[in-house]
Amino acid sequence: MRNGVSRAFGPAGSPLDEVSALEQGYYAAPAVTRVEAPVPPRKPEKAKPVHYKIVCISLYNEDIARLEERVAELKRRGHTKANKSELIRFALSQVDLDKFPKAP
Repeated sequence: MRNGVSRAFGPAGSPLDEVSALEQGYYAAPAVTRVEAPVPPRKPEKAKPVHYKIVCISLYNEDIARLEERVAELKRRGHTKANKSELIRFALSQVDLDKFPKAP
């Protein structure tokens, strides 16, 4: 301490003098140069298949369970590549529309 002024606050001895250092940019972060990452070239788009389409249908939980059980049974019987889509396609080919129940 010199002449009643603490050196901890800088030469002027006031904590407010620290603000002027901030205002002058003394504590400012260094300028950052932005570098753009190189954009990889796009792969040519593959032709979309025309022999099928992906669709979404709603089924009740019990119908999904029955479908999955039947696929599992087909796999137990040796149809190792059986799947839900294949079973639905087979069922569509076997349906008799004359036996379809009329709405009440």
